[in-house]
Amino acid sequence: METTVTFDLEPLITRSRKLISWALTKYKKVIMTSGFNLNGIVLIDLAVKAGYQGQVIFIDTGYHFRETLQTRDAVAARYPELEFITLSANEPDNQMYLEDTDKCCKLRKVIPLHEYLERTLPGAVLNARSRDQAATRANLGQIDVGSERDSVNPLAFWHREELEQYAHENDLPINPLYYDGFLSIGCAPCTRAVRKGEDSRSGRWDGKKLECGLWTNVAR
Repeated sequence: METTVTFDLEPLITRSRKLISWALTKYKKVIMTSGFNLNGIVLIDLAVKAGYQGQVIFIDTGYHFRETLQTRDAVAARYPELEFITLSANEPDNQMYLEDTDKCCKLRKVIPLHEYLERTLPGAVLNARSRDQAATRANLGQIDVGSERDSVNPLAFWHREELEQYAHENDLPINPLYYDGFLSIGCAPCTRAVRKGEDSRSGRWDGKKLECGLWTNVAR
């Protein structure tokens, strides 16, 4: 990870931390989700510094890279004030991703999270999406208002280079696959390194789609 230009991050940091602090005051219960990508780890650090001491939910699909699980454990060790929870659908290794990626994502990611949200009833979910990740996120705002819960997006206006700088300056534990070009890391069978000129999420599902369906339904 090399940053050739130094950015003034303070306005972004202040904006993000104010939004997180506002959410902690606004909602009776707030939780956070994370896949322990660059964005997610930056969000965890910002949230802790804004006073967040709640849950970080990780969905183990059964297909994650070993490096992702190791990064999860390193982040959990760094932030003992947070409660790290791993959800699993306990689906068999049926290689469904070869035939139907939408169904595979739904069973292994979307349903486990939604069932957890329905049990715990948070008022809002903090997530680490940003506009520059993909065309599907280009109009992302700071808050997605839903009928059951809201999605709060503190990194909506951050760019990847700014996230890299923040991670470097704060010595954050980044998934080592990131340095090999895996700018967005999901399940091993459906993730490749990003090619020059591509959006950071272009390595997911290799052109079949850009979203797993998780965030199209969380704020509902």
